[in-house]
Amino acid sequence: MNKSILNGPELAPKRGSVKQLVIFLHGYGSNGDDLIGLAPLMRDALPDAQFLSPNAPTPCGMGGPGFEWFQLMDRSAPARLAGTQAAAPVLDAYITAQCERFGLAERDIALVGFSQGTMMSLHAAPRRKAALAGVVGYSGRLIDDGALAREIASRPPMLLVHGTQDEIVPYQGLELSKAALEALDVPVETVTCPGLGHGIDPAGLAAGGAFLQKVLAV
Repeated sequence: MNKSILNGPELAPKRGSVKQLVIFLHGYGSNGDDLIGLAPLMRDALPDAQFLSPNAPTPCGMGGPGFEWFQLMDRSAPARLAGTQAAAPVLDAYITAQCERFGLAERDIALVGFSQGTMMSLHAAPRRKAALAGVVGYSGRLIDDGALAREIASRPPMLLVHGTQDEIVPYQGLELSKAALEALDVPVETVTCPGLGHGIDPAGLAAGGAFLQKVLAV
């Protein structure tokens, strides 16, 4: 896998200097242009934040113009875990590079993932030695075979948001992920979106914005 630094669209702070970073991680087959569309909706609540939305490192294996964090031709649990583990160093290097680029500490950085991007966020964040400010995970789940219990290095607060009618990543993943993370003393909040499929609704977006305000101390 190409471990070069990721790139994608960005939105500068509403005010002057950059005091926080919000990094969006898109889902399978999408790209950075997708989630950067959330940035204007969060900008008033986070006026000093730079929003970054990198493309995943690999062109989508099922065709089209999008990208993937890992392949889904094989959807088995071992294949998902192997894919997450392979992509993690790329994401980790990107986070470190952005810390250096903006002169910020991990406590000033939050991850916002969707679907496969949530899986990457939940894998990478607690393995960083210095805790990130927090993680918002939409429509995803923790991919783990027990290794996180051995490898956990920090415990950033997390918000998991999921629709009850998600046809791609079943809603049950919310409670399974919450239980696994809380067993490792990771602070986890959850929001259930009744009737929502694989997506983000206004209630989930509002909850995510409020959580980011809190963890980034805005």
